[in-house]
Amino acid sequence: MKNKYKGEILNRYSFVSQIREGPKSLRIAAEIITELNGNINRIHYDQHIDPNTAFFEVTCSEDEYEQIRKNLSDIAYLRTSIKSLPYLCFDVKLPHRSGALLEFLEQTGSERAMIGSIDFDDSGSIPDRVTVSMNLEDTERTEILLNKLKALYPIEILEYSETGDELDRTVFYVRFAHEIRQYLADDSDELLMEFIKDINHNVQELKKHGEDPDKVFENYLRCGEYLNSTSGSGFYADVQEIEIDRDVTLFCFQLPAGGSIFLFDTTDEIVMIDTGYGIYAEDARKMFAFYGLDIQNKLKYIITTHADADHCGAGGAYNVPAYMHPATLKIIECGNRAWGSKSENRVLERIYTTMIALFSRWNPPESKNIVLYPEGSEKKRSVFDIISVIEIGGIRFEVLAGRGGHQYGQLIIYSDEKGIIFTADTLMNFSSLSEERKRYNSIADFLITSVNVDSDLAKIERKAISEIADDYYKRTEERCIICGGHGAVSYPDENGRLKTYDKTEHYTHSV
Repeated sequence: MKNKYKGEILNRYSFVSQIREGPKSLRIAAEIITELNGNINRIHYDQHIDPNTAFFEVTCSEDEYEQIRKNLSDIAYLRTSIKSLPYLCFDVKLPHRSGALLEFLEQTGSERAMIGSIDFDDSGSIPDRVTVSMNLEDTERTEILLNKLKALYPIEILEYSETGDELDRTVFYVRFAHEIRQYLADDSDELLMEFIKDINHNVQELKKHGEDPDKVFENYLRCGEYLNSTSGSGFYADVQEIEIDRDVTLFCFQLPAGGSIFLFDTTDEIVMIDTGYGIYAEDARKMFAFYGLDIQNKLKYIITTHADADHCGAGGAYNVPAYMHPATLKIIECGNRAWGSKSENRVLERIYTTMIALFSRWNPPESKNIVLYPEGSEKKRSVFDIISVIEIGGIRFEVLAGRGGHQYGQLIIYSDEKGIIFTADTLMNFSSLSEERKRYNSIADFLITSVNVDSDLAKIERKAISEIADDYYKRTEERCIICGGHGAVSYPDENGRLKTYDKTEHYTHSV
């Protein structure tokens, strides 16, 4: 947009401010922004979370933004790194006279020490001892401060750490970044700082919904920890192997977290429906080999049901065509799972897309391999457009375009010949999920409040799929096989409840 006074291009920028003097610091930061014509779009400061950190988003020109950053930096109000801070805990003996503590605090303040605790009581057993814990900006300032204090007072160092393991609540975001860094493939300060800004925005939004900020931070850590601990040596899956035809076998691999991978193994080819998370790509290859599936030579193409990371996030690990709806490509490109829906502008959706991409090693299909289905069609199956017809192992399947309930562009794959329907995340057997998977799935429910971008359309889609399955049963007296995006391959019983189809076996790399 244009500034009507200057004719300059205005952009939205974000930065993190270091709050050293409570409300006074906020006022000074706001004054600097205002003096340079910045319009504050977002601010979040919560002393109960971190009394030293505030998050700003402002609209201004690029030149004004750079000057704002410079002016804040000149007075040590700009946080440019989220790296771990040195931690120092020590006993110091102060003279027992008026003003001694003030003089000590002036010395620590000169090196920008962030004091976490002070313990002093002149009625105690050692009346002149003060125990102090603090964080400093870097090791150089730590050494300078220690040298100053040692020249003035008797000091005993109780603890000193440069790792960040001893960070206290007064520098919460630095401590939180230290914890979360271990779950990221790219843990550069620049990326981590942007991620922390997003997480803070998520906290701000969910607090409006009445959620406790501590619970938000906890769910981020739970997500990163679970994905990391269930990859590599901790990987496992629940597997179903179903004979569809004499020469066609369907495999369903329920991964530890996220969506299932489906493989059709035929005489001449393998076709994959959804890829799972990128973090599981190598584990999945080992598992496929265990089941005798020659992915390297037989995998012909992938059908990507939708753009969530747990369904397409390992697509880049396979150099084969990846078929998808045009909206799925758009979501991959823009990084917002709610694109094209009424939830498109929700902050929670955009931030969740970023978070899960980082934690799950997002690696979608390469652009050279992406093949787009038509966006729509006049031909219908119930409420769904039939946008393509394909054959897998001689079996005819219709590719149906969803209505945009779970996500715009989601596909449903249906064979009226065999009574098999791949419902993606529109319909699934929740009761078949393990307790670990249910707990993991609850993270997304909490962080974005609903995994469906349009709950009303999602209800319409579920009803339509149930009607397709009912119609198949009425015509053939056979139950439709429901392949949900999560959980076990199932079938609807006489009451419409989903029951697990055939047996499931547990796989680990040590099998």
